[in-house]
Amino acid sequence: MKTLLKKKTTISEKDNLIILCNSNTDLSLKFLSKPELEFIKQEQKKHKEIVEINQYKRLIFIVTPKKELDNNKYAENCRLLGDSLTEKLKTKESVLILDEKKNQKEVLLIAEGMALSNYTFTKHKTDPKPNNLKFIFLCNESNPKQIAEIQNVINAVYTTRDLINEPFSHLTAKNLAEKALNLGNKFKVKTSILDKKQIESLKMGGLLAVNKGSIDDPTFTIMEWKPKKFTNQKPIVLVGKGIVYDTGGLSLKPTANSMDLMKIDMGGAGTVIGAMQAISSNKLPVHVIALLPATDNRPSGNAYAPGDVITMHDGTTVEVLNTDAEGRLILADALSFAKKYKPKLVIDLATLTGAAVAAIGHYGFVSMHENANDEHKKLKEVGDKVHERLAEFPFWSDYDELIKSDIADIKNLGGPYGGAITAGKFLAHFADFPFIHIDLPGVYSKSKYGYRGKGATGMGVRLLYHFIKNHI
Repeated sequence: MKTLLKKKTTISEKDNLIILCNSNTDLSLKFLSKPELEFIKQEQKKHKEIVEINQYKRLIFIVTPKKELDNNKYAENCRLLGDSLTEKLKTKESVLILDEKKNQKEVLLIAEGMALSNYTFTKHKTDPKPNNLKFIFLCNESNPKQIAEIQNVINAVYTTRDLINEPFSHLTAKNLAEKALNLGNKFKVKTSILDKKQIESLKMGGLLAVNKGSIDDPTFTIMEWKPKKFTNQKPIVLVGKGIVYDTGGLSLKPTANSMDLMKIDMGGAGTVIGAMQAISSNKLPVHVIALLPATDNRPSGNAYAPGDVITMHDGTTVEVLNTDAEGRLILADALSFAKKYKPKLVIDLATLTGAAVAAIGHYGFVSMHENANDEHKKLKEVGDKVHERLAEFPFWSDYDELIKSDIADIKNLGGPYGGAITAGKFLAHFADFPFIHIDLPGVYSKSKYGYRGKGATGMGVRLLYHFIKNHI
């Protein structure tokens, strides 16, 4: 169920209220009694950021965000206050936010945190119990255009969460491609799906090799948002890893704490689809292309095997040392395919390595780049603002030696150290354009992570949207 942000011009006696204020704001309004006002003052002296008043017919929350010298930290705290408020309001149908600070930026941040926090995935429950909160009303001073923009981005985050939470039994490569097509049709994004024969004609050896163990055909989806008045001369290309389920192939994963979560291995593709929805629904004047190679990775009598040599889309030969290093193989084909667009910048997103998870946990993303220093710097700045942060890893030329093969051009495994970096180096081999690689440990959290919730977080959608909006 979507949470809707709406503007409201009137206040009724039954409205649940959130009142954003300073500690010295005069709250002697007609809907607060003297004892309530005294209680609020006492709690504010204790530096309570949220003071709750239960008037039986409704709830009133006095919200006083703590001061922070760091603007990004302050913004994130406002979103987290929104998360706390949603938890307190999840049995209510609506709430109205009043701005006594006259700071609409803070109102929108709190509303954003509330709406993102209100997401639930109950599709497969026989007795679903989603949160009741349907409407977050914003006061009369709110800007309708800003409300609409944030709503569209929130909807896109929900889309990404739905895709990543969906189990493989309901999301094959074909299903993923069809969902991208449906969204493309809805938001006027030109979308085409290449089937196995077309993939074979393009000689995408990486995608075809990973698919050999599957009973389902692979897909390669192309989404293109090209509005009439786009501002960039060369397109931005987003590439998303679409491994809809990963057993590891013949290099089989252990089930516990590994294979049981591998429905999320299409997190890169899910994030890119959500970003394309956010970009198109808000009609950004930017030419953006998304490439989504997709398959599952399973062991069978015909599966590709450690020791195999495969020929990629661009003619590079690759020695396969581990079939569980499959994501880089399908991404490599997509990256070499991207050359035809002569892109300004290519960003790939993938749940690529356990090394990235081990390094930073689920709190952000690991990134590296080649020939994209200015773009990567801007992307990091955006990541700090929306709290979808990038931990930049070194991309020294020394690591190139680790992917050289004795019998082929390169190999798909770099060794025991620097695993996230050597995976990035493998991808960089196929990129002759400004290139940013993002490894995505943050797309899923086993425990509740603020307004991102538990399960698929949707992280990455807001990062890409605001980067493309403000820096392209």
